[in-house]
Amino acid sequence: MPRKKTATNTTLEKLGIQPYKEKKGEEYMNDAQMEHFRQILKAWRNQLREEVDRTVTHMKDEAANFPDPVDRAAQEEEFSLELRTRDRQRKLVAKINAALRRIDEGEYGYCEVTGEPISLKRLDARPIATMSLEAQERHERREKVHRDD
Repeated sequence: MPRKKTATNTTLEKLGIQPYKEKKGEEYMNDAQMEHFRQILKAWRNQLREEVDRTVTHMKDEAANFPDPVDRAAQEEEFSLELRTRDRQRKLVAKINAALRRIDEGEYGYCEVTGEPISLKRLDARPIATMSLEAQERHERREKVHRDD
């Protein structure tokens, strides 16, 4: 029976990158690990940029002045949805660039709240993570409490 893929493996597979295989006794955030995450981040950023280019091309090619108001409204709604998606991706590219800066500055992989190392599995799953899983969970619980007030 084939082994079930984890979300991490599926995400990295789309980028053509294997999860990092930690070696026994290996120092945290050594050069090999930094390079691994740099590759993931750059591949992800390139993928997002290609999608943006495809959207711009699609919108230029598909733009039409439909005489029928229903057709025109449908096209405007489709374009609006695409633009919202691209805006989210633009923000994601900014987070990717920030992560690449942290790599260059030697700060990547450490929780911004506790200063503790973020697990390599978490970074493979979410390479832009700035908090350890525990710190992220505490943050989300506090947010939920404030939203419920």
